[in-house]
Amino acid sequence: MKFQVVYCNHQTAELAVREKLAFSSPEQLGQAYETLREEFPHAEHVVISTCNRIELYSAQENSKPIPSQNEIASFLAHFHRVPRDSFADNLLEHSGPDAVKHLFRVASSLDSMVLGEPQIVRQVKEAYDFAGQSDACGPLTNALFQGALRVSSRVRTETKLVEGRVSIASVAVGDFGKSIFNRFDDKTVVVIGAGEMAGETLRYLKKEGAKTIIVVNRNKESGEELAGEFCGVYHPFSELDHWLSEADIVVSTTGSLQPIIDVERFAAARLAHKKKPVFILDLGAPRDFESAVGNLDENVFLYDIDDLKTICERNRKTRKGEIEKAERIVEEETLQFMHGIYHRATGPVIKRLREEWHSIRQREVDDLFSKLPHLESKDREHIERTVERIVNKLLHPPLEALRDESESGTPHLLLNALKKLFRLNEPND
Repeated sequence: MKFQVVYCNHQTAELAVREKLAFSSPEQLGQAYETLREEFPHAEHVVISTCNRIELYSAQENSKPIPSQNEIASFLAHFHRVPRDSFADNLLEHSGPDAVKHLFRVASSLDSMVLGEPQIVRQVKEAYDFAGQSDACGPLTNALFQGALRVSSRVRTETKLVEGRVSIASVAVGDFGKSIFNRFDDKTVVVIGAGEMAGETLRYLKKEGAKTIIVVNRNKESGEELAGEFCGVYHPFSELDHWLSEADIVVSTTGSLQPIIDVERFAAARLAHKKKPVFILDLGAPRDFESAVGNLDENVFLYDIDDLKTICERNRKTRKGEIEKAERIVEEETLQFMHGIYHRATGPVIKRLREEWHSIRQREVDDLFSKLPHLESKDREHIERTVERIVNKLLHPPLEALRDESESGTPHLLLNALKKLFRLNEPND
């Protein structure tokens, strides 16, 4: 039984690299799962694709090789039609217990830019659910991701990582926004897109007093739903340029494959209000605004996901003790999970070996007693116990070796050797 993750995240790759590899729509991700099934038919897969990370988890029940890092890199290059050399050096790989531990840390937000952020566990659950709907999961990935959700719950319950500003939206508004504006109640907020991140950001802006909220979205139904939730007004995407010119704060979370606002478009929108400060929070992955928009003039303040790194690192340093508690939980859960997986692999062989040997023991003892009918019951009991102890002592070395080997992974070679030596894989034996 094998586990592996190949990934790039905010620590290993710049936003521009992550943008190339992101799966920006359910349709695209569904196509990716179809391709993975064709290329690696024996493996289970779950893909996590967010603004901060692209991670591909693979698991395999049998002895066939799991997709290698090079094979996953080739898949990503072919699927996204990008040169492999443009991102291959940014990919990392973990296997076995390290892959399990990595997911447990991700789900617990220990690997996030914003320590303790609640959004990541939702993203992990949604990724797992979508993989299940796409028939990409299996027994190993089911166990793995259910374990990750359990670990996340423990970390949130048993530590204080979630206290204070812990989400990307809260840090963006509380640190970036407040460095530009002293108040929000007189500002016009324009939200481009209507996804979960947009809603989370609006919750913090409303908490800070924002009143005038404009939601611009291609889909009218979801745009009106988001606007209604925050007492805002929906406008069609065709009016975006007008509302860009009116905005004091822009929150963009469309997930478009290409930037939707380039320098020329935004410069045209600002003609009437060149001296007005505008705070742009680009939370799209890939980014929605060209990075050069931030250099348009001194009153344009453009921040994207990568700009959160400095503040998030400061956040992390103030929670050192809670991090240590969370890491201990992750270590404990990883060890327990792997022991369960190894037992799942070795358990049937151990059970079969014990059954075979004790069946032989019982037959031989019964045969002996049939030849010695004069034995009293106490003598029979002593003989049975003695023979049973002999069998258990003979079984101890191979089972002990199997247990020791299982500490570092499923011992396929030893399992196969035991099956062959004791003919355990022959059904009529």
